[in-house]
Amino acid sequence: MALEIRDLHVAVDGKEILKGVSLNVERGSTHALMGPNGSGKSTLSYTLMGHPKYLITQGDALIDGVSLLEMTPDQRARAGLFLAMQYPVAISGVSLYSFLHAATSAVRGFGDRSARPARGRFNAHLMPMREFRKEVNGKLDLLEMDPVFLRRYLNEGFSGGEKKRAEILQMALLKPKFSVLDETDSGLDIDALRIVSKGINALQDELNMGLLVITHYQRILNYIHPDVVHIFVDGRVVKTGDAKLAEILEEQGYEWVRQELALGD
Repeated sequence: MALEIRDLHVAVDGKEILKGVSLNVERGSTHALMGPNGSGKSTLSYTLMGHPKYLITQGDALIDGVSLLEMTPDQRARAGLFLAMQYPVAISGVSLYSFLHAATSAVRGFGDRSARPARGRFNAHLMPMREFRKEVNGKLDLLEMDPVFLRRYLNEGFSGGEKKRAEILQMALLKPKFSVLDETDSGLDIDALRIVSKGINALQDELNMGLLVITHYQRILNYIHPDVVHIFVDGRVVKTGDAKLAEILEEQGYEWVRQELALGD
């Protein structure tokens, strides 16, 4: 069981950004994707989740052998894919609790909103309130979050750390097979990074989840230990190795990679 990316080419506004990306992330494994700004890492994450701005011109992406390309974003979520966004969107008027309740219910297949509700149940399409409340409270404890967050509007006025905890809380409830973490470490102080990483590690153990961790820096990899590290430059994977590769990048930056590529040309 794997998330497979096969020779993926992607264009934005007529410009090719991804130039033949191939990766294979198995259940339970952790892959780190590291690269400089503008290399296309976020493009890869949004493409996998089905953002309409990104046009796939060649290649494929599959979960457990089933192509994602013809699926809508919600269908991809139901298939077991999750994206923790670099810049989570704020939605005024929608509480974090309501959002999580609706998203969890949809992914787990509770009812059909268009169907006529059962007598006395106007929210028949939602997961039973008592069941959901018990589960969400348990996940709040895992991420050391105050229950008051659930009453706040989604990401409105949240600090960087609060936004990232809310993303991981969502991941905990949706229970994906594979998660793409797009610079989850950005905006986190040391304490928040430790707490978020602890939650991610616990969820990976619980769900046997495959992780693709997109990051500039090695610091999150001190907590979420990768099995494989990929270096991403100019829309493609140019080097793959073990965790030591991230340490080399931390010490030397990306210039030595560019020099190797120039010599190769």
